[in-house]
Amino acid sequence: MAYRVGDSDAGGRVDSDSSDRLNRMVAGIFGAVYLLVGLLGFFGDKAAGEKFAGKLGHPVFGFQVNGVHNIVHLLVAAVLLAAAAAGYRAARQGNLTVGVFYLALGVLGFFIKGTAINIFALNTADHFLHLVSGALLTAVALSGRKRTAVDRV
Repeated sequence: MAYRVGDSDAGGRVDSDSSDRLNRMVAGIFGAVYLLVGLLGFFGDKAAGEKFAGKLGHPVFGFQVNGVHNIVHLLVAAVLLAAAAAGYRAARQGNLTVGVFYLALGVLGFFIKGTAINIFALNTADHFLHLVSGALLTAVALSGRKRTAVDRV
């Protein structure tokens, strides 16, 4: 996805600065990565005793995943890719929503690791990745300029 100054979103509004393009680009890149990881997670050697939802998973790029974890990756990918395609406002909101979700999951993950609540096969590497992903998505979303009433017309 390439976005240039002057591109318009679904509402006909024109992207006018770099933060607009950055939000759309980051949502698109993160969405594509999560789509790839979500699909790859359904392949590979399953761990002995691995269930669709449970503490056990199999590695994908060093991170533990199971069926539920893969579904979440595909849902996050769909949200971010749709948001990137819809324009600045949707991309910014998608980045913020997914970013806050991943920040919360990154913190919560440390407390649920090794418990029955951990149906996503989360491990310590996942927690740090979720914290970094969440921080980046949130920072990009909050870096954009404030829209004025003139921009909304």
